[in-house]
Amino acid sequence: MSDQNFVTLAVADGTEMRAYMAFPASTGPVPGIILLQEAFGVNQHIRSVADRLAAAGYAVVAPELFHRTAAPGLEISYSDFPSAAPHFQGITVEGLTADLQAAHAWLTTQPLVMADKIGSIGFCLGGRVSFLANAVLPLAAAVSYYGGGTHTIKDHAKDLHAPHLFFWGGLDAHISKAQITEVIEAVEAAQKPYINTVISYADHGFNCDERPSYNAAAAGEAWALTLAFFKEKLGA
Repeated sequence: MSDQNFVTLAVADGTEMRAYMAFPASTGPVPGIILLQEAFGVNQHIRSVADRLAAAGYAVVAPELFHRTAAPGLEISYSDFPSAAPHFQGITVEGLTADLQAAHAWLTTQPLVMADKIGSIGFCLGGRVSFLANAVLPLAAAVSYYGGGTHTIKDHAKDLHAPHLFFWGGLDAHISKAQITEVIEAVEAAQKPYINTVISYADHGFNCDERPSYNAAAAGEAWALTLAFFKEKLGA
C-alpha cells in the first residue's frame, strides 16, 4: 500500500479528510461506492473490503471519518476500543454529512464513475453512517452491517433515497432486538424499500476476519447477498 492509494478531500467545514481509494481494472464507466469504516479506522480490513469491491467492478472511496480528532492514517486495535472512544464520541451528524458529501462529490468527478449509480456500505459505526448517507446523498443503493446506534438517527428514515439492505447478528449483544425494531419500523413507516436480514448464528463484527467474532459462513452469505444487491441496483 502506498500513498498513491489515498486521496485528500476538502470538506465544506474547512477540514481535510484522507480517504483510501480502489478502482476496478475496467476502463469504465463503472458504479461508485462509499465505504464507511468501523470505529477502528480505515484499517487493513476496511481497505481489503474496498479492494474486494473494486475487484467486483466498483470504484470505491473509504473516508477517514475521525479526521477532525485524529491524525491521518489512524488505526486502532480491535482489542483497544477505549482508544477509539474519544474519536467515536467526537463525530456528529453535521460533520458526517459534510464528510459524506465530500466523498460523494469526489466520486462523481471521477471520469470512470457513473454519477447516478453510487451506493454506500458500512460496518459497525459505518453501518449507522451508511444509513445517514442514504438520507443525505442521492444514492442508488445502501448497505448497513450491524450498524450500532442507527436507532438514534431513525428520524432520517423519511429521507432515504434508495433501497437499504440491513444485516444484523442474532447473537449481537451490542445491538438489541428492540433497537433493530426501532430502525425497521421507522423505515416501514416512511414507506421506504428495504431488506432486513438477521443471521441468527452471527455475532457483532461477523464480517471481519481480524475480530474474534468473525463467522466465515455468515460473512460469505452476507457478502453474496451484498454483491447481488449492488449488482441489481448499481449494475456492476
